[in-house]
Amino acid sequence: MEKISWIKELVKAEQQMEESGLIDMSFGFDADKILVGETIQFLLALKTEFVDSSSAFNELKPSALGRIKIYGIAKTHADFMLFRNGFKMIFSLKGPGQISVRFNFIGTNYIPTPGAADAQATTTNVMDEHIVEAKWGAFGELVWTYQNQPVKLEYMVRHYLTLFIKESSK
Repeated sequence: MEKISWIKELVKAEQQMEESGLIDMSFGFDADKILVGETIQFLLALKTEFVDSSSAFNELKPSALGRIKIYGIAKTHADFMLFRNGFKMIFSLKGPGQISVRFNFIGTNYIPTPGAADAQATTTNVMDEHIVEAKWGAFGELVWTYQNQPVKLEYMVRHYLTLFIKESSK
């Protein structure tokens, strides 16, 4: 169905031009709409790959302790979170063509000390935010990049799942 959505947009744009009598120079190409749709599709594809990889990890793990759980995030289109041993890795739509990856740990054995300036800072450790961005390539192709380098979904999942497992096993 997604493969013909651009054709549907062309038909709709042509019908609007015929009805209004005005010629639209962008004719069927709404970059912002395409960018939002593609970002959501990329996030959903990422989630599917993480579900598959996490399921394989959980099945091969002999113990039920330390298994990876994946949760959708309420009131969002495709955002999701990996969770294990108090660690979270969050993938979210930051904006059209931008996906944010954040990693944090919420301590469970925190004992407040008198005079502590900021209790929240001592219980939550947040990794720098990584931004995966979409760039327009030749012929309107959308290329996903990290630090201006093209990314492939399978390698991105491998990298982040490995990082998540290493950090959450400490």
